[in-house]
Amino acid sequence: MDTDGQQPAELFDCFSKLGLENFYPNKLTLQSLLEIKRNSLNEADVKSVKDLPNSFLRKLFKINADCRECTQLSNNDDNDEENYLKDSESDEENNDLKDFSKFSSTDDSTENEVNPLDLIVALFLCADSFLQQELAVKMSMCQFSVPLLLPHGSNSQSTLMLWALRDIVKEWCPQDLSESTGFVENSIVKANVPFYSFVRLKNCSLSKSQVLNHVLSHGQHNNSIFINKEMKGGATTKKIAYGLVEVFWFLPTGTKNLDIFPEPLAFANLRGDICESLAQFKFLFEVSTATFVFLDKVEKEEQAILTSVQDVRSKLFLVVNRKKGNDKEDMMSVKTVVDKMNCRVKSKDPKENVAEFSEKLCGSIRETLTSGGNTVSIENMLDKAVKLGLSVDESTSYDQKKAAEETTNGIRVRKIVDFKNQQLPLQGENWKSLSELEIEECRLKKCLDIRLEEYKCHLQAEKQKIRNEQSKYKLTTAMKCFIEHLSKRDREKRHFFLKWMKLKLHAHLQSDSQLPLLHNKLKDQCNKDKKDVKLIAELEQALLDSFLGTEHYMREMGLIYEFSVTSSETTADEISRLPGVAAEMLLDGHPLELLDGDASNIPERWVTDVLMELHKKVGGKSRLLVLTVLGVQSTGKSTLLNTMFGVQFPVSSGRCTRGAYMLFIRVGEDMQSDLNCDFIVLIDTEGLKSPLLAQLEDSYEHDNQLATFVIGLSDVAVINVAMENLAEMKDVLQIAAHAFLRMKEIGKKPVCHFVHQNVAAVSAHARTIMERRRFVDDLNEMTQIAAEMENIPHIEAFTDVLDYDVETNNWNIPGLWHGTPPMAPVNTGYSEAVADFKKNLLKTMKRDRNNEISQIPEFIIWIKSLWKAVKYENFIFSFRNTLVANAYDNLCQQFCEWEWEFRKEIFSWQKTAQLEISNADTESDLQQLNELVESKKSEGLEKITDQETLMKQKIENYYKSNIRHLHLIEKYKTGFINSTSCLANEIRHSVKNKMDQTLHLRTFSKELQDKMSKYRTVIEDQVMKLVSDCKESKLSDEELREKFERMWTKETENVTDLKVQNICENIIMQLRKSFLNRKVNELFENIGDLKEIGKRGFEVRTEHLKGIYTIFLKKKDLQEIADNIIDACSRFVVDVAKTNTDYHESLTKDLLDKVDESFKKRTRYWNIKFEFDVKLHMCGIASREFLKMHKKFLSDNGPRAQLEKFKTQYLSDFLHLFKMTSTDKAGDFVQFCIKPAVEDYINRSLGIDIVDEILRSSSSAEFSSRSFFQYNILKDLLLKEDFRSFVKYISNYEIYVKDWIVQHILHKMSQNNTWYKLKNKHLQRIIPKVSLAIAEASKGEGDRMLADTKESVTELIKNIRKYLIRDITISVETEKTTMFQIQSTCHPFIISLKTSLNKLKTQLEDEFSNSEDGTETLNKLSIRPQHELFKRVFGCGQQCPFCKVPCEAGGKEHEQHHAAVHRPQGLGEYRYVDSKKLCETLCTTDVHSERKFINTDTQGEFHPYKDYAKYYPDWHIPPDRTIQASDYWKYVLVQYNDRFAEEYKAKPADVPDAWRRITKEQVLEGLKDAFNVNNE
Repeated sequence: MDTDGQQPAELFDCFSKLGLENFYPNKLTLQSLLEIKRNSLNEADVKSVKDLPNSFLRKLFKINADCRECTQLSNNDDNDEENYLKDSESDEENNDLKDFSKFSSTDDSTENEVNPLDLIVALFLCADSFLQQELAVKMSMCQFSVPLLLPHGSNSQSTLMLWALRDIVKEWCPQDLSESTGFVENSIVKANVPFYSFVRLKNCSLSKSQVLNHVLSHGQHNNSIFINKEMKGGATTKKIAYGLVEVFWFLPTGTKNLDIFPEPLAFANLRGDICESLAQFKFLFEVSTATFVFLDKVEKEEQAILTSVQDVRSKLFLVVNRKKGNDKEDMMSVKTVVDKMNCRVKSKDPKENVAEFSEKLCGSIRETLTSGGNTVSIENMLDKAVKLGLSVDESTSYDQKKAAEETTNGIRVRKIVDFKNQQLPLQGENWKSLSELEIEECRLKKCLDIRLEEYKCHLQAEKQKIRNEQSKYKLTTAMKCFIEHLSKRDREKRHFFLKWMKLKLHAHLQSDSQLPLLHNKLKDQCNKDKKDVKLIAELEQALLDSFLGTEHYMREMGLIYEFSVTSSETTADEISRLPGVAAEMLLDGHPLELLDGDASNIPERWVTDVLMELHKKVGGKSRLLVLTVLGVQSTGKSTLLNTMFGVQFPVSSGRCTRGAYMLFIRVGEDMQSDLNCDFIVLIDTEGLKSPLLAQLEDSYEHDNQLATFVIGLSDVAVINVAMENLAEMKDVLQIAAHAFLRMKEIGKKPVCHFVHQNVAAVSAHARTIMERRRFVDDLNEMTQIAAEMENIPHIEAFTDVLDYDVETNNWNIPGLWHGTPPMAPVNTGYSEAVADFKKNLLKTMKRDRNNEISQIPEFIIWIKSLWKAVKYENFIFSFRNTLVANAYDNLCQQFCEWEWEFRKEIFSWQKTAQLEISNADTESDLQQLNELVESKKSEGLEKITDQETLMKQKIENYYKSNIRHLHLIEKYKTGFINSTSCLANEIRHSVKNKMDQTLHLRTFSKELQDKMSKYRTVIEDQVMKLVSDCKESKLSDEELREKFERMWTKETENVTDLKVQNICENIIMQLRKSFLNRKVNELFENIGDLKEIGKRGFEVRTEHLKGIYTIFLKKKDLQEIADNIIDACSRFVVDVAKTNTDYHESLTKDLLDKVDESFKKRTRYWNIKFEFDVKLHMCGIASREFLKMHKKFLSDNGPRAQLEKFKTQYLSDFLHLFKMTSTDKAGDFVQFCIKPAVEDYINRSLGIDIVDEILRSSSSAEFSSRSFFQYNILKDLLLKEDFRSFVKYISNYEIYVKDWIVQHILHKMSQNNTWYKLKNKHLQRIIPKVSLAIAEASKGEGDRMLADTKESVTELIKNIRKYLIRDITISVETEKTTMFQIQSTCHPFIISLKTSLNKLKTQLEDEFSNSEDGTETLNKLSIRPQHELFKRVFGCGQQCPFCKVPCEAGGKEHEQHHAAVHRPQGLGEYRYVDSKKLCETLCTTDVHSERKFINTDTQGEFHPYKDYAKYYPDWHIPPDRTIQASDYWKYVLVQYNDRFAEEYKAKPADVPDAWRRITKEQVLEGLKDAFNVNNE
């Protein structure tokens, strides 16, 4: 029939019907299908024909062999429920009517039907070249036939799909190789095999496709290779598939009982009759070993075609379907052709079924094989296709093919090993040596006679030497060509070039005869009982060296960038663009090598810059969900990833992939919010327990490192478990458990799924209950082993490590193949189970991820920190991560703020409570005062509990907030909660002491008031008597003063001060309490005079040492401990003595608590005698200081002192009374009563304000956390360049910090009139309150002014005190003395009071302005800002056991101590035993070396540094973040080496020469890096 004019119309009608019109021609891309969209997870029902292409593609990409059955729609979907309700009889009748209507209806009943072949042809016509390849590969895996010649537009136009088929690689075992257990792996287009074509004439009633299916499926039960009328959709009329030629390959297994044919064969099937597809028929006949023509009869036109072909006898078979009642004329037409052509005939007897006839056909095919028919490869069909006018799909990429040939040209003339050495030199021995040096730098195993730090400098120099050598390489010819073609902007051309590179390199590998020999040698060695490990390693390396793929070129390109290699033709600018090229490739679906498995290294600069370029190209929208599959080699890991996501990680058995590759898959906009990511990153790794590595000593360590690294990067880790080999499974479980355990310890919590492959789907869940229980037991056992290896004893089960549910985190997946490969199709159950797994996995991630989103910048940080840590033997102790550090620092800063808010709230309450106690009614007795204080204590404790609860809630809320990376610091949460409890207890203790001290002062005040009242009465009587006696005399002022002086002396000579407390007795009592139940009574017997103790320096004696320590502990070491404790505690005593308060027993309690706290921070080498003597020594010092303080307080506040204070006032009153002149009593009241109260008010408030001011100022970062404080104090030390300051900082850290803080406060407060501003702020706050109090106090009942009488003045002052009771304390005795013989009435007094108050304000402002002594002001404050800031930054006070660097961890109750920068141990007075030289080694170096240490803690035994946690489990000493991070103390030791040696009475350290080249600028940069300070 004439179809030339109709075909194009039918073609576009078909596209329109399928919804593909916008994709023709070749506009449908592979990337668009790989994108994670909603419809790729949730397969919606096919509701229209337009849904068919998507449904087919989604199923095909899951390798679901049922994908071709989705091409038909049901006609009665909408009436299912209605039809179901009808009775069965009418249902049958309706169905019969429907069947009848198919024949009688004139409507087009096939609108909802599409022939599968039409769908496949349409998709191939719309797909671009790379999607065509992928479609062909997936169809081949399903054991479908694939297009060889693709029609388009008309039957006379066809394309040889050579390019589309190039990616199909098959394995088979010809029977002549079966005995050697060898196999063949080859690209199917290169395979030279017999080629059989099957065609038909117009009149043919026998389905050749059905016959072919029977021929090829013998014993495999796969009858759906070629679509035929007996299959679903096969009977639907084809529209555009006529002229399609499909091809399929039979591949032998090497087993005679299974193989239909002994060698591989190709079978082509032409759709439609040969008259309509003449070009295709001629092409097939020419290339075929034999052509089988199916027919019932031969018409004249067909006869002419058949007789026109050559070589008929050997190549042409007529397959005649003989039916009952065949027309004789039909048979004669066949006979005529046979006679004329002398061709062979195969007849199907009417009695034969298709299966029986297929057997006969197989026999004919075998005959052609034995007769030596020609073989052909599809690649070699190209010339004949062009000759016959067929187009070839590869024609569009000839330039890229040529470029790939040019790039790989050198391989032909030399071995691959030599080619790699010459053309890809950067990944050679130097790169591997650099990797080994970096690992050695972390482990320091080969350091023998040379000192560690010198050895590290040597390693760094060697590394730099290699880097310099690498950078001197010039670009090779191959890499110039590779980079040139890869850098072209046309992405399609780039893809073609890469694909051709891959194909050419694969072809070279296939032609290398040495590879199979190496494989066999290695296999033989591994199978031997007595294995030659060295030979295995050599063979493995030889095998690795013999592989060459595009990944090696990409690796070389990365190293060119890493070392910035250029040539005269290649500029630095061109090299700088390489990360952008690689980023585009990542976006286009090409994998990037993350970890070079050959060298075990990561080119960090290259990987970082590629990923950052990708981050830029997507506009910063780079949220990642990272998924890794781990498992034993060759257990289907890569196939699992490929099936889940449609990607193409290599799965060929001949490959020997090492390391890890990552591939980015875009997430569609409709899924981005659900999955909370923009990309899914797949990481494919080499297999664990590789037979090639299993014999090597470090194979477990290698697997452990790889698993830790990739699991650490992952959000989802899929562990592929092979249940067949129990020992192997346990090994994999231990490796996985080990990796997950490490992640738990560093705060990373990936989701874990275990996949059990090759488990029968039917009833698998029910049948494996016992297996699952056993699996959990094994998992727990392996977890315990891993925990023991990592020294984490509290881990007993896998659920202690991860949230793991054996029901929901375990997946059973059937075997991949349905039958025996290579002819077996993929098991549909496998693809469905994998699809279900993927769907549930992504749903789980949607539910579980919450805010744990990492973008590319964070991902890069994880890559670097994980890779650095896995290079150390002890991963957990070596891991450092800036994301973790930042999150921890932010929490520490927040905790410090909450802590200050807590303290400030209690200080505010405490100030009010103290005022209330101080202002208690003067008539109150001691019992009432005690009751008041107890009620205040209860109130304070309740307040503290509320604040404690609030602060803990703040911590809980912080962890629940949207702040990023909080999950990384989850393990610190308990420590901060405990630190809050510790803080609350500390404040409770402080508040109790403050209330007791206030009660003590109030009691003292009451006692003093009672005495003063008596003395005041006597003095005032004598003054009045003196006035009376002198009234009649005319005396001068001088004479009056003399008389007053004689009276004063006489009346005050009998005034007695308050009794001095027995301070020593009280201190001894407190000392006894501190040793309660410790059996030290005999030590108290001969104490003597406490005041005489501690006048000389404390001396350690041998009797102070515990028995087991006396041999190896020097008295000098214990002397240093004693001196440090005494220095710090003496400072405490001196600070207390400056407060001008009275002694209270709580002061001694606090002192002894401080001594105890100092003891707790150190290992107890001493006995109780030492502890007693140190405390007694401190008590002796305290007794003298406290006694002085007590006497001074009594002297300043006793009756005699108080009277002397008012002597001038009494003299003034006497003179005015004598002269009968008035005095300004209001002014005196303001000066003597209001002013001290106002000054006290300011001093009580100023401490909090100073702390707030410091924390709010531009330098607030200095106190924001302990880490930032350390950074600033170290920077200040460096800039001062004062040796004594360094010594004080190292030896007396606490004292140095306190002094530094005081100086810092004084400096900051002296700037910008800050002292004045803060004092004046409170002055402006209290003066209005006093003014208001005066105004309110002036009113009596009914708001009327008080009467203008003298008596009303007393009431006025009483009212003023009442209104100001919560703000200030006005001394009763001072008030009464000041108001002595007041002459003024109330109203003038009020006016004068207001005037005097204004004058007071001006006076105080002037005093504040002129005041310069900040130290004196600080000492007057009730809340010392220096103490509060010290508490904020000092922390637990613990020091590194080796270098004495202080702990910087947040809170006080943290589980582990840590510091950002450790020091050479010589600065902590460590020296070498033999040479007495200061030790230059950093403890961050030692703890990862093979060296040992000896000290009092080890009881004189040498102990490995790397096992330091045995003695110091609460210290975490990771390696330095960078080499530069420790430059600070290296520089300090170099600068002051001789002086430190002199100070410590040792010899100078042997510092490496490299340290002498460190500059101050480098030190400052290193300090920033160590403390993660970006900007100042």
